[in-house]
Amino acid sequence: MRDFENPDRWDKVALHYEKTAHPFTAHFAEAALAQVPLNARSRVLDVAAGTGALTLAAARTGAQVLAIDFSPAMVARIAAAGLSNVDAKVMDGQVLALPNESFDAVFSIFGVIMFPDWRKGLAEMARVTRPGGRGVVATWQEQGAATFLLLGQIRRKLFPERETRAMPEGVKALGDPEGFTRELVAAGYRDCRIEQVVFDYELYIAMLDDPDTVFGISPDWTDLNDADKAAVISEARRMASDRSVLPIPSTALIAVVQR
Repeated sequence: MRDFENPDRWDKVALHYEKTAHPFTAHFAEAALAQVPLNARSRVLDVAAGTGALTLAAARTGAQVLAIDFSPAMVARIAAAGLSNVDAKVMDGQVLALPNESFDAVFSIFGVIMFPDWRKGLAEMARVTRPGGRGVVATWQEQGAATFLLLGQIRRKLFPERETRAMPEGVKALGDPEGFTRELVAAGYRDCRIEQVVFDYELYIAMLDDPDTVFGISPDWTDLNDADKAAVISEARRMASDRSVLPIPSTALIAVVQR
Protein backbone atom coordinates (compact mmCIF):
# COMPACT_ATOMS: atom_id res chain seq x y z
CA MET A 1 0.00 0.00 0.00
CA ARG A 2 1.34 3.40 -0.99
CA ASP A 3 1.37 6.18 1.62
CA PHE A 4 -1.42 8.18 0.00
CA GLU A 5 -3.66 5.08 0.04
CA ASN A 6 -3.24 4.62 3.80
CA PRO A 7 -5.72 6.46 6.06
CA ASP A 8 -3.25 6.25 8.96
CA ARG A 9 -0.81 8.39 6.97
CA TRP A 10 -3.46 11.05 6.36
CA ASP A 11 -4.47 10.91 10.02
CA LYS A 12 -0.91 11.85 10.96
CA VAL A 13 -0.76 14.86 8.65
CA ALA A 14 -4.34 16.15 9.05
CA LEU A 15 -3.55 19.16 11.22
CA HIS A 16 -0.59 20.20 9.08
CA TYR A 17 -2.67 19.64 5.94
CA GLU A 18 -5.36 21.95 7.28
CA LYS A 19 -2.80 24.71 7.80
CA THR A 20 -0.92 24.38 4.51
CA ALA A 21 -2.71 22.43 1.76
CA HIS A 22 -6.25 23.47 2.70
CA PRO A 23 -5.81 27.22 1.95
CA PHE A 24 -4.26 26.29 -1.41
CA THR A 25 -6.92 23.78 -2.48
CA ALA A 26 -9.59 26.22 -1.33
CA HIS A 27 -8.79 28.38 -4.39
CA PHE A 28 -9.67 25.48 -6.67
CA ALA A 29 -12.71 24.61 -4.58
CA GLU A 30 -14.06 28.12 -5.04
CA ALA A 31 -13.42 27.88 -8.80
CA ALA A 32 -15.34 24.59 -8.86
CA LEU A 33 -18.25 26.01 -6.85
CA ALA A 34 -18.53 28.93 -9.25
CA GLN A 35 -19.60 26.44 -11.92
CA VAL A 36 -22.57 25.02 -9.99
CA PRO A 37 -25.35 27.19 -8.50
CA LEU A 38 -26.28 26.04 -4.98
CA ASN A 39 -28.87 27.22 -2.50
CA ALA A 40 -30.40 26.21 0.82
CA ARG A 41 -32.38 23.40 -0.86
CA SER A 42 -29.29 21.85 -2.46
CA ARG A 43 -27.97 18.51 -1.23
CA VAL A 44 -24.21 18.33 -1.72
CA LEU A 45 -21.71 15.49 -1.31
CA ASP A 46 -17.97 16.13 -0.98
CA VAL A 47 -16.03 12.91 -1.71
CA ALA A 48 -12.57 12.52 -0.17
CA ALA A 49 -13.12 15.88 1.48
CA GLY A 50 -9.80 16.21 3.29
CA THR A 51 -10.13 18.98 5.85
CA GLY A 52 -13.11 20.42 3.98
CA ALA A 53 -12.00 23.18 1.62
CA LEU A 54 -14.95 22.45 -0.68
CA THR A 55 -17.31 21.48 2.12
CA LEU A 56 -16.92 24.73 4.06
CA ALA A 57 -17.22 26.86 0.94
CA ALA A 58 -20.36 25.00 -0.17
CA ALA A 59 -21.84 25.36 3.32
CA ARG A 60 -21.63 29.13 2.99
CA THR A 61 -24.24 28.94 0.21
CA GLY A 62 -26.69 27.47 2.71
CA ALA A 63 -26.62 24.03 1.08
CA GLN A 64 -26.83 20.84 3.12
CA VAL A 65 -23.41 19.23 2.78
CA LEU A 66 -22.22 15.71 3.56
CA ALA A 67 -18.42 15.42 3.68
CA ILE A 68 -16.86 11.96 3.56
CA ASP A 69 -13.24 10.84 3.83
CA PHE A 70 -11.48 7.58 4.74
CA SER A 71 -9.28 9.40 7.29
CA PRO A 72 -10.95 9.84 10.70
CA ALA A 73 -8.62 12.72 11.54
CA MET A 74 -9.58 14.60 8.38
CA VAL A 75 -13.26 14.09 9.15
CA ALA A 76 -12.69 15.32 12.70
CA ARG A 77 -11.20 18.57 11.40
CA ILE A 78 -14.37 19.21 9.35
CA ALA A 79 -16.64 18.33 12.26
CA ALA A 80 -14.70 20.74 14.47
CA ALA A 81 -16.13 23.64 12.45
CA GLY A 82 -19.48 22.89 14.11
CA LEU A 83 -21.65 23.95 11.17
CA SER A 84 -25.31 22.99 11.43
CA ASN A 85 -25.64 22.34 7.68
CA VAL A 86 -22.55 20.09 7.48
CA ASP A 87 -22.37 16.41 8.33
CA ALA A 88 -18.97 14.67 8.23
CA LYS A 89 -18.55 10.90 8.11
CA VAL A 90 -15.75 8.37 7.73
CA MET A 91 -16.50 6.52 4.50
CA ASP A 92 -14.71 4.84 1.59
CA GLY A 93 -15.39 6.82 -1.57
CA GLN A 94 -14.98 3.65 -3.63
CA VAL A 95 -18.00 2.08 -1.89
CA LEU A 96 -20.35 4.87 -0.84
CA ALA A 97 -22.87 3.76 1.78
CA LEU A 98 -25.44 6.14 0.31
CA PRO A 99 -28.68 5.78 -1.68
CA ASN A 100 -28.83 6.10 -5.45
CA GLU A 101 -29.61 9.52 -6.91
CA SER A 102 -29.57 11.26 -3.54
CA PHE A 103 -27.54 14.45 -4.19
CA ASP A 104 -27.99 17.50 -6.38
CA ALA A 105 -24.24 18.06 -6.67
CA VAL A 106 -21.34 15.69 -6.01
CA PHE A 107 -17.81 17.09 -5.79
CA SER A 108 -14.36 15.59 -5.49
CA ILE A 109 -11.51 18.09 -5.31
CA PHE A 110 -8.28 16.14 -5.84
CA GLY A 111 -9.75 13.17 -4.00
CA VAL A 112 -11.08 10.43 -6.28
CA ILE A 113 -7.99 10.79 -8.47
CA MET A 114 -5.93 9.33 -5.61
CA PHE A 115 -8.08 6.21 -5.14
CA PRO A 116 -6.62 2.79 -5.97
CA ASP A 117 -9.84 2.15 -7.94
CA TRP A 118 -10.52 5.64 -9.18
CA ARG A 119 -12.92 4.40 -11.87
CA LYS A 120 -15.07 2.89 -9.13
CA GLY A 121 -14.88 6.22 -7.28
CA LEU A 122 -16.16 8.10 -10.34
CA ALA A 123 -18.92 5.54 -10.89
CA GLU A 124 -20.00 5.87 -7.26
CA MET A 125 -20.14 9.65 -7.63
CA ALA A 126 -22.39 9.25 -10.68
CA ARG A 127 -24.59 6.66 -8.92
CA VAL A 128 -25.47 9.01 -6.06
CA THR A 129 -26.04 12.06 -8.29
CA ARG A 130 -29.71 12.67 -9.08
CA PRO A 131 -30.80 12.80 -12.75
CA GLY A 132 -30.09 16.33 -13.95
CA GLY A 133 -27.70 16.90 -11.06
CA ARG A 134 -24.04 17.86 -11.39
CA GLY A 135 -20.76 16.13 -10.78
CA VAL A 136 -17.59 18.16 -10.34
CA VAL A 137 -14.12 16.59 -10.33
CA ALA A 138 -10.79 18.39 -10.01
CA THR A 139 -7.52 16.72 -11.01
CA TRP A 140 -3.92 17.75 -11.38
CA GLN A 141 -1.99 17.43 -14.56
CA GLU A 142 0.47 14.54 -14.66
CA GLN A 143 3.39 16.26 -12.94
CA GLY A 144 1.25 17.08 -9.93
CA ALA A 145 1.14 20.36 -8.04
CA ALA A 146 2.56 22.37 -5.16
CA THR A 147 5.47 20.70 -3.35
CA PHE A 148 5.07 17.47 -5.36
CA LEU A 149 5.65 19.50 -8.51
CA LEU A 150 8.59 21.36 -6.99
CA LEU A 151 10.23 18.18 -5.74
CA GLY A 152 9.93 16.55 -9.15
CA GLN A 153 11.54 19.57 -10.81
CA ILE A 154 14.41 19.58 -8.34
CA ARG A 155 14.99 15.83 -8.62
CA ARG A 156 15.17 16.02 -12.41
CA LYS A 157 17.78 18.76 -12.12
CA LEU A 158 19.91 17.25 -9.35
CA PHE A 159 19.49 13.55 -10.12
CA PRO A 160 18.66 13.34 -13.84
CA GLU A 161 19.66 9.69 -13.98
CA ARG A 162 16.98 8.72 -11.48
CA GLU A 163 13.33 8.18 -12.27
CA THR A 164 10.78 10.19 -10.36
CA ARG A 165 7.90 8.18 -8.98
CA ALA A 166 4.81 8.19 -11.14
CA MET A 167 1.79 10.10 -9.97
CA PRO A 168 -1.23 7.97 -9.06
CA GLU A 169 -2.85 6.23 -12.03
CA GLY A 170 -5.95 8.39 -11.73
CA VAL A 171 -3.92 11.57 -12.12
CA LYS A 172 -2.20 10.22 -15.22
CA ALA A 173 -5.43 8.98 -16.80
CA LEU A 174 -7.40 12.17 -16.11
CA GLY A 175 -4.60 14.65 -16.71
CA ASP A 176 -5.71 15.56 -20.24
CA PRO A 177 -9.16 16.80 -21.23
CA GLU A 178 -9.84 14.04 -23.76
CA GLY A 179 -9.08 11.21 -21.34
CA PHE A 180 -10.87 13.03 -18.53
CA THR A 181 -14.03 13.39 -20.60
CA ARG A 182 -13.93 9.77 -21.73
CA GLU A 183 -13.67 8.42 -18.19
CA LEU A 184 -16.43 10.66 -16.83
CA VAL A 185 -18.79 9.51 -19.58
CA ALA A 186 -17.87 5.88 -18.89
CA ALA A 187 -18.70 6.48 -15.21
CA GLY A 188 -22.25 7.54 -16.09
CA TYR A 189 -22.06 11.30 -16.61
CA ARG A 190 -22.63 13.42 -19.73
CA ASP A 191 -22.20 16.96 -21.12
CA CYS A 192 -18.65 17.41 -19.85
CA ARG A 193 -17.13 20.88 -19.57
CA ILE A 194 -13.49 21.17 -18.51
CA GLU A 195 -11.74 24.33 -17.36
CA GLN A 196 -8.00 24.73 -16.81
CA VAL A 197 -7.28 26.68 -13.63
CA VAL A 198 -3.91 27.86 -12.27
CA PHE A 199 -3.11 29.08 -8.76
CA ASP A 200 0.19 29.51 -6.94
CA TYR A 201 1.06 27.33 -3.99
CA GLU A 202 3.01 29.57 -1.60
CA LEU A 203 5.88 27.71 0.01
CA TYR A 204 7.11 29.63 3.02
CA ILE A 205 10.87 29.10 3.03
CA ALA A 206 10.93 28.87 6.81
CA MET A 207 9.00 25.60 6.43
CA LEU A 208 12.11 24.04 4.89
CA ASP A 209 13.56 23.93 8.41
CA ASP A 210 11.28 20.91 8.86
CA PRO A 211 11.31 19.44 5.34
CA ASP A 212 9.41 16.27 6.22
CA THR A 213 6.31 18.41 6.73
CA VAL A 214 6.82 19.86 3.24
CA PHE A 215 7.73 16.77 1.21
CA GLY A 216 7.18 13.88 3.61
CA ILE A 217 4.19 12.17 1.99
CA SER A 218 5.92 11.93 -1.41
CA PRO A 219 7.85 8.73 -2.26
CA ASP A 220 10.19 10.97 -4.26
CA TRP A 221 11.28 12.33 -0.86
CA THR A 222 11.25 9.24 1.31
CA ASP A 223 13.57 7.29 -0.97
CA LEU A 224 16.31 9.95 -0.74
CA ASN A 225 19.23 9.61 1.66
CA ASP A 226 20.16 12.40 4.06
CA ALA A 227 22.74 13.94 1.72
CA ASP A 228 20.28 13.97 -1.18
CA LYS A 229 17.59 15.54 1.01
CA ALA A 230 20.03 18.27 2.05
CA ALA A 231 20.79 18.94 -1.62
CA VAL A 232 17.07 19.25 -2.40
CA ILE A 233 16.56 21.74 0.42
CA SER A 234 19.57 23.74 -0.70
CA GLU A 235 18.20 23.92 -4.26
CA ALA A 236 14.77 25.03 -3.04
CA ARG A 237 16.39 27.81 -1.02
CA ARG A 238 18.46 28.81 -4.05
CA MET A 239 15.30 29.00 -6.18
CA ALA A 240 13.70 31.28 -3.62
CA SER A 241 16.75 33.56 -3.63
CA ASP A 242 16.05 36.28 -1.07
CA ARG A 243 12.29 35.77 -1.06
CA SER A 244 10.52 34.48 2.04
CA VAL A 245 7.90 32.74 -0.10
CA LEU A 246 8.48 30.62 -3.21
CA PRO A 247 5.39 30.57 -5.48
CA ILE A 248 4.76 27.29 -7.28
CA PRO A 249 2.26 27.75 -10.15
CA SER A 250 0.03 24.68 -10.17
CA THR A 251 -2.43 23.71 -12.91
CA ALA A 252 -5.67 21.83 -12.33
CA LEU A 253 -8.41 20.63 -14.63
CA ILE A 254 -11.93 21.09 -13.26
CA ALA A 255 -14.63 19.05 -14.97
CA VAL A 256 -18.34 19.79 -14.59
CA VAL A 257 -20.70 17.08 -15.82
CA GLN A 258 -24.40 16.26 -15.74
CA ARG A 259 -26.11 13.05 -14.68
